[in-house]
Amino acid sequence: MAWTETYHCDVCNSPRGDAEDWWLAWADHTKPPEGPEQESLRITRWNHALSHSAEVKHLCGARCAQTFMDRWMQSEGAQR
Repeated sequence: MAWTETYHCDVCNSPRGDAEDWWLAWADHTKPPEGPEQESLRITRWNHALSHSAEVKHLCGARCAQTFMDRWMQSEGAQR
């Protein structure tokens, strides 16, 4: 018996199709030369191996990537 993976955009909930230009995003930690460690956002093109990580968000295109980044920036500002 075979199984299929299905992905949905974490912003608009669209299902992933084969021809679409999808992106992955996750929060990472950066340590500047001086100052405390801080969280940063990473966005990269679709990578099947990375797509399985629990921390990774699936984004269906540039518009949803920008929306996700905007939401992340607003939530980071609220935490300060």
